Formats: sequence, C-alpha cells, structure tokens
Amino acid sequence: MKTWVYIDHFKGQAMPASWEALGAGKNLGTVTAVIFGQNVEALAKEAFENGADEVLLADDVTLADYRAEAFSSSLSKLAAAASPDAIFLPTTTRGREIAAMAAIDLKTGVMVDVTAIEVQGDSIVVTRPIYAGKLLSKETCSTRPQIVTLRGRAFPKPATQAGRTSTLTKVSPAMSEADIKSKVEGYTTAEAGVSLIDASVIVSGGRGVSNNPALTPPGGLDEKQTEIWRAQQGFALVKELASVLGAAVGASRAAVDAGYVTYSHQVGQTGKVVSPDLYIANGISGAIQHLAGMRTSKVIVAVNKDTDAPIFKVARYGVVGDLFQILPALTAAFKQRLGK
Repeated sequence: MKTWVYIDHFKGQAMPASWEALGAGKNLGTVTAVIFGQNVEALAKEAFENGADEVLLADDVTLADYRAEAFSSSLSKLAAAASPDAIFLPTTTRGREIAAMAAIDLKTGVMVDVTAIEVQGDSIVVTRPIYAGKLLSKETCSTRPQIVTLRGRAFPKPATQAGRTSTLTKVSPAMSEADIKSKVEGYTTAEAGVSLIDASVIVSGGRGVSNNPALTPPGGLDEKQTEIWRAQQGFALVKELASVLGAAVGASRAAVDAGYVTYSHQVGQTGKVVSPDLYIANGISGAIQHLAGMRTSKVIVAVNKDTDAPIFKVARYGVVGDLFQILPALTAAFKQRLGK
C-alpha cells in the first residue's frame, strides 16, 4: 500500500504526532513524507531518519507561513497526480484543516481522530472513538485516497535511524502569492510550558479549584474578582504539581469559561483531545465534554470531594477529599520521591 504522511510543523519544528503518523504509515508498506514550508530541508533529513522511503518537498517563500488554502491545494495537486492509496495526517489543528479541504478537492472522505489501524485487502479499517468516547467505531472509506487523521500519542514514534537517507523529490507549490487570499500579519508568543498534545503527564484543574473558603482575598474585590483570585491560588497548586512532574497544565471548559485560565489549557471536545500516560484531574466533576477529551488516557487519577462525581467512573484511582489538602501532600511526596 502506497501511503503518504503529511508532516505538520511550525517554522521547521515538527509536531511529534507527525513522526507517530509516519511510523503508522510505515507499518502498511512504503511511506512518503510530504513537507511544505520554507527552509525546511532539515525536516526531510528527520523524515528519512524516522523511516520515510521518499520525501516530497515543496520549499518556497509562499509556504513560509501556514495558510490553509496554499497547503491543502498543494497536497491535493500532488495526490491527484500520483494517486496514493492513503494520506495520513496528525490530528492537529492544521492537520484537520488540511485533511478536510484536501478531501473536498479530491472528492474523497476523511476518517478522523483515529486510534488504531488495520488493513483488509486494499482498504484501511480504522478505529475511532464516537459518542464522546463512550464507544469505539470501526470504519472504512470507499473512495480514494483514504484520508486519515491520527490521534496524537495513539501510535508509537518510530525508532530513529541516524544518517538514514533515501529519495528526495522537490515539488512546486500549487498556488502563487497572488492567488493566496489570506495573509499572516504576525504571531503571538504562547504561554510557556509543556504542550498538552505531546505531554505524557497532565495535571488539570476544574471549577473546584476556586472553592477554598479558608483563603482570605485582598480587600476591594467584588464577588467575581474574589472567585477568580481564589481560582488562581488553586491553579497555583495545580501548576506546582505539574512542574514537579514535568507535566502540562490542563483545565476543564468550566474553568476556562469562568476565566480562571486561558483556552490554550482546555481539555475536552471543544478543546484539546489528549492521551497522556497519566492524567490527574483536580476539582473536575467529569462532564461528558471533558471526558471526551481525556478518556483515552492510560491512567486517570481523580481528586474530588463529591463522591458521586462522574469523573470517578473513568478514573483508575479516585481520591475523595479536599484538593487543597491533597495536592500539597502529593506535591511533597513526589518531590521526595523524585529528589527535587
């Protein structure tokens, strides 16, 4: 089976999920890595070392910044000419956008957020979560190419073979600058910390982090300001534990909507879908929307004072109690165990 894998990157820094997708493609037969950008030949070297049999490289000034129409049309043009059996993309924001737009151009379908793959004849059968992760569905695509987006951390990263090389084919972008309607004015630096998508450990907080009546807020705050101040103190405990564990900081939608933390931390159906080795949920009740984003975590630990909280139904370990007492104790224990 001839499989292409789109390598998602930002300014030449590949998303780890791209190499996971490359490894998944390699398991099906020959695999071609598709790379778009400017001054990104170093990515081609990485692709070969991660198992690519060929690299299609479009290195052009029009591809210096990610713009959906330019990237998707370039992928569509190449695929229409070469007819790969399948195209894999990581389930990142850019990967999902390119997959959808390329599918329209190629008149084919997309199987999204896939967690397992098998081959039956000349068709790929995928497994993906449905109904907010409560069920797993097996699906296939009757049209070609079969476009698949793969959930991050659902597939192993291939072993790197230093110095490995193969065929590098340079290709032209599909659109000129005059044809591209969108322009990138600049970038805003994101909050520092471990990426949620790539993290092996995530420590999250929900509305419960604001419920510490023992804290005395500074004077002059109204009711909403007091709530946010309390939440900030609660999230400080979440962030401290995350720092000790080298983990990413997550949050429920309720915490984000309440203004406790920024949207970049949101885990869930309308946030980021994550699959870490360890997920620690603090003060999170376990709404369906949130469970859909973290249910596939390998080990889930829930800390909540409500014994009936839905989060306990998916947790391997549940701690019923006051997170403001439990989190500091956990942090101290991990510091001692890890020698920090």
